Amino acid sequence: MDVAERPSFAVNGFLALAAGVALLASAAYVFVKAIPVGQVGVNPSVGRMIAAVVLFVLALLILSSIVVVQPGQSKVIQFFGRYIGTNRRTGLAMVAPLTTKKRVSLRVNNFETNALKVNDASGNPVEIACIVVWQVADTAKASFSVEDYQGFVRVQSEAALRHVATSHPYDDAAGDGESLRGSTDVVSGELAQEVAARVAVAGVEIIEVRISHLAYAPEIAQAMLRRQQASAVVAARAKIVEGAVGMVEMALAKLEEESIVDLDDERRAAMVSNLLVVLCSEQNAAPVLNAGSLYT
Repeated sequence: MDVAERPSFAVNGFLALAAGVALLASAAYVFVKAIPVGQVGVNPSVGRMIAAVVLFVLALLILSSIVVVQPGQSKVIQFFGRYIGTNRRTGLAMVAPLTTKKRVSLRVNNFETNALKVNDASGNPVEIACIVVWQVADTAKASFSVEDYQGFVRVQSEAALRHVATSHPYDDAAGDGESLRGSTDVVSGELAQEVAARVAVAGVEIIEVRISHLAYAPEIAQAMLRRQQASAVVAARAKIVEGAVGMVEMALAKLEEESIVDLDDERRAAMVSNLLVVLCSEQNAAPVLNAGSLYT
């Protein structure tokens, strides 16, 4: 439905209230004057009776058109089913008479989606949920474009969460790509854009979307935990070996620079092997003293 919010007719409600009360008082005065008091056989004045009725009807129309709008609220005005505008003016206001007024909140809302079970980009089942912060930006679209804009936002948020979750792996072992666990800000930004595009038809503005729950599904959680532990051990070992090779290289260069000892290829290989064993071992090395010559 092609509809957009526009301001409705509205005047100061206190002036309208004073005018309504004045019309009621005038109608009562005219009605009393139309009925002769103490005059037997004199009929009431028809003209004054009609005037009193007209004044009374006008007073009812004015008083029924007065609405109270609280801060953060609005009134969507319809005249016999036709949308004529939205009143965002807070306090007491008078709108068009003979209209229906629907309250639409403009305050910021938030909710957490259900924990959805989806397959990530690698095909692994994961559980994911997010928190969506939103508010109504266009009251006309929220009222007439969708049946229930609050339920619409919930369903579309879960649909967007499923789509984004299947576009990224849970974790990136190589460390050079985007993942659900390692790129939270990037994923949240994509999720906010996806939800905003889906709920724009309902006149809803998305303020923020954040992932609130992310975990492997229970059936593969233990296997994935072991894989993560193995990856951490391999990464740690690689770092240790890299440092050990640098230290061995530095030690051999220092020995040659200071001319402390001349090593042939065989002895150099033996020293490198011993140093790597000492540096890469998980336990403290036990020293062995050689009391013989260099070659015995």
